[in-house]
Amino acid sequence: MHVIEVTENRTAGKFLALPRKIYRDDPNWICPLDNDIESIFDPRHNHFFSNGECVRWILEQKGEVCGRIAAFVNRNKAFKSSVPTGGIGFFECINNREAAFMLFDTAKQWLKEKGMKAAEAPVNFGENDRYWGLLVEGFKPPSIGMNYNPPYYINLFESYGFTKLYDQYTNILNATVPLPDRFIRIAEWVMQKPGYSFCHFDKKHYSRFANDFMEIYNDGWSDFENFSPISIQTIRDSFSQMKPVVDEKIIWFAYYNQDPAAFILCLPDINRTLKHLNGKMKLWGKLKFLWYQKTTKAKRIRIIAMGCKKKYQNHGLESALIRCLQKEVLPRNTITEVELAWVADWNKRMISLHQATGAVRDKTHRTYKYVFEH
Repeated sequence: MHVIEVTENRTAGKFLALPRKIYRDDPNWICPLDNDIESIFDPRHNHFFSNGECVRWILEQKGEVCGRIAAFVNRNKAFKSSVPTGGIGFFECINNREAAFMLFDTAKQWLKEKGMKAAEAPVNFGENDRYWGLLVEGFKPPSIGMNYNPPYYINLFESYGFTKLYDQYTNILNATVPLPDRFIRIAEWVMQKPGYSFCHFDKKHYSRFANDFMEIYNDGWSDFENFSPISIQTIRDSFSQMKPVVDEKIIWFAYYNQDPAAFILCLPDINRTLKHLNGKMKLWGKLKFLWYQKTTKAKRIRIIAMGCKKKYQNHGLESALIRCLQKEVLPRNTITEVELAWVADWNKRMISLHQATGAVRDKTHRTYKYVFEH
């Protein structure tokens, strides 16, 4: 077996093709769009290259690709800890410890050369709302942008020495069942309080909403360990990627006397449609996508993120925003599930909110950490 750095189109193509081999007999797997993955490794499309770098490799055995991996250094985050920490991601491998360990060794050595003393994995060279965490519970079809992997990856990571840093939970809310009465009463009470107003996103006023999002996010999350403020460029990049599927009426903002206070960001889960494309979004893929979108209505929406300024926390605004969302989607008679995604095990306030809605655990993704030996 030998490791090859991805440096040109031929090896990049092999990097993209490997998952189709790994998951060819797995009916749950949905192939991510090749263009989506490639954009992460393209400095023209990923602004994290402005203060970071990444590299990726494939592993070949007898002329066949049997593994792949990537490593990243985000200098905005790497040195916030006393232990400089890089990232490892996009790992795919056959069920073979020797192959997996060769890939981990390669990524670790590159990170050490960049001054890193530890790595988090599996992570993305970007924000943690996409391609982040190893699936350890709930091996079901993934939502768009969510990692999916075989169960044996858990053993490969942990036997190498990766240890749990935190878990992130995805909970499912049955949209056909009414929200608990107590939840509705609190939400309606908040919505009627003087000074509060609620409105959904409007593309015509994108700049205002983007700035409101940044203001709320950077205030609300600033107390969390290793927090890095989100930039307007990150928001623009994310919106550019989401733009084809954005539904204005499932993104809501709360204001208090015109002061941006909280938001809830949702997207329709289009993976049911993307499954038919096998990762290809060329002209024929776009035509297929449009046809399937027209004939197959999304049955699930995914809450990508929620945020609330610190001074408005514990005021019930998150509950009110979920109620706004419910009032919008229920009359459509198409949405049957709401995915409340990506709440970390240390975020007790958000876990309590999910429980109050009646949502139940659906998936768990784990972020690992590995501290390098001296």
